[in-house]
Amino acid sequence: MKSSERPKFGNLQNLKVLNAGAVIAAPFVCELFAEQGADVIELESTMAPDMYRMYGDAWSVDRRNQRMMTLNIPSPEGKEILLQMVKWADVLVESSKGGTWAKWGLTDEVLWEANPALVILHISGFGNWGDPDYVRKASFDPIGQAFSGYSNLNGFPGCPPNVTKPFTGDFATALMGAWATLAAVIRARETGEGESIDCTQFESLVRIQGATLSDGINHGIQPMRIGNEDLVGACAGSQKCKDGYVQVAVGGAGPVRKLVEFFGFADDEDFQPLGSYASITRAPGCKSLDEPLPPRAAKFRAALDSWCEEHTVEEVNRTFSEMGIPVSPHMTYAMMLEDPHYQAREVFIDVHDEITGKDVKQVNMMPKFSKHPGQIIRGGAKYNTDTNDILEEFGYSPEEIELLYEKGVIKKGE
Repeated sequence: MKSSERPKFGNLQNLKVLNAGAVIAAPFVCELFAEQGADVIELESTMAPDMYRMYGDAWSVDRRNQRMMTLNIPSPEGKEILLQMVKWADVLVESSKGGTWAKWGLTDEVLWEANPALVILHISGFGNWGDPDYVRKASFDPIGQAFSGYSNLNGFPGCPPNVTKPFTGDFATALMGAWATLAAVIRARETGEGESIDCTQFESLVRIQGATLSDGINHGIQPMRIGNEDLVGACAGSQKCKDGYVQVAVGGAGPVRKLVEFFGFADDEDFQPLGSYASITRAPGCKSLDEPLPPRAAKFRAALDSWCEEHTVEEVNRTFSEMGIPVSPHMTYAMMLEDPHYQAREVFIDVHDEITGKDVKQVNMMPKFSKHPGQIIRGGAKYNTDTNDILEEFGYSPEEIELLYEKGVIKKGE
């Protein structure tokens, strides 16, 4: 696909992006941009195809709208081509171990010589600076979760730390990187001065630990792994029903009062004064799930557990929803496909996949823009699909392109 063939749409239609990352975090940043109309070129390695191609239909989703080109970046000719493309680009996104691009001779300063306004997003496990032993370490999503302490918060009592699925660290890192990149682009367009952003997996996960982190680093509190329980609220949250599970959020003075009355505790002295509490809580300062519940919490917990177990998921969801109680079934993918709200909001759509030649059902774009919505103009493309078109845009003749293939600077697809 040539740049001139791309339709104009979305809020980022004047943004030009080089995606020199692989697998999940860095390309997901670029895919979000591409959904909003940015012209994104993914530079796929000639050494091996992007590992994410192993995930089948997910490739069609998480590389949609991007133009695919092969390039051996660290080769002399590859660096020359890259620097020409940098002059065109607003943003370059890369994901490698810290110091890799500097080792190739492609420091931020070299890139800024080609384009002083370039915004560079470096995504890595541990960063491009810090303790040298860490900077050189390789990382994948579970490594970032472990080093950030995130996995140590998840799991059940007496069980090992739990890495949350799927790829929580990678997607959190991508969202951090995306907002930071757009902030830098705004500034670069105001001043003509580019920016370098060092975005790490582990720091992205440290950043989203909220009160748990604050208590830990200020008061030395390392919370036990408690599964779906809570050391403040006394209810399980994930409630067992006759035929599955629902999630109930027992919170807010109004909803809590309705449940107290529903379970017949309106006149119970342990629940007075009625409506004066926004949650059913454990004892203050609770440190363990083994600590006995106070009378109000014990009675309420037993009533909630018993009532849910005696009813179906549909009955619990309908009854509590009508009462204004926050509740949801724990959805399976089959349930999601049949759910009327999913259907009304078109959460899933069919997109033609040029690799298989078939339509692939995939998640739609979100958030949803009303005035300048994004579009999906193609699914993830085949290896090397757009290399010739892109190089021709940058002034290379067919003969020069063929010579680059012969030298291994670019690589033909199968």
